Amino acid sequence: MDHEEHRTQIAEALIRVAGRRGLHAVGMRDVAAEAGVSLRLVQYYFQTKEKLLCYGLQHLTNLSTARVNARLLSAGPDPGPRATIEALLLASLPDDEESRTFHLLYSSYAILSVTDGALAAEPFIDNPDAAENALTRLLQQAQAAVPADRDLDARTEAIALLATSAGMGTSILVSQRKPEPAMAVLRYQLDRIFTGTEVSAPVA
Repeated sequence: MDHEEHRTQIAEALIRVAGRRGLHAVGMRDVAAEAGVSLRLVQYYFQTKEKLLCYGLQHLTNLSTARVNARLLSAGPDPGPRATIEALLLASLPDDEESRTFHLLYSSYAILSVTDGALAAEPFIDNPDAAENALTRLLQQAQAAVPADRDLDARTEAIALLATSAGMGTSILVSQRKPEPAMAVLRYQLDRIFTGTEVSAPVA
């Protein structure tokens, strides 16, 4: 293996262990055992637990991005703003093991970073506003083409959609609701924005 393959192997071991036990309970020794490598090798690539966590979560973010791109491809060659936004939002809901792990670890990281200065100083997302900016642009495109309500503020609506998606994801994670009703809530919000679409009440 080359250096990058070793890093990926260790990052995937971290994701598996953290997905089972929780991010707070994972140590470098646990990750080494899961990866089938020595603790010294893990320490060689990642000198601290914080650096290991940040790299592993960045790897998970890349996997999630690939998941979103796959969903967009399935929507067709030119899905339009509405279908693109829906694909972006629905791909983040924890409706399978991979997305469940992503949501769990992302939430855990955010909570840990509030009290852990080392984690807070090592953000694993290079551009935390990327999703917000992308949704804002898509909504502005839709407003220019009439399907979306022109009186709405695109930036505010983008923030609200992401907040709704995150909240629905957590409600699925803690078994408050199933993925289908959560998806219905998101589609209801999109129906409100895209005024050319009939609005139907969600089943929460």
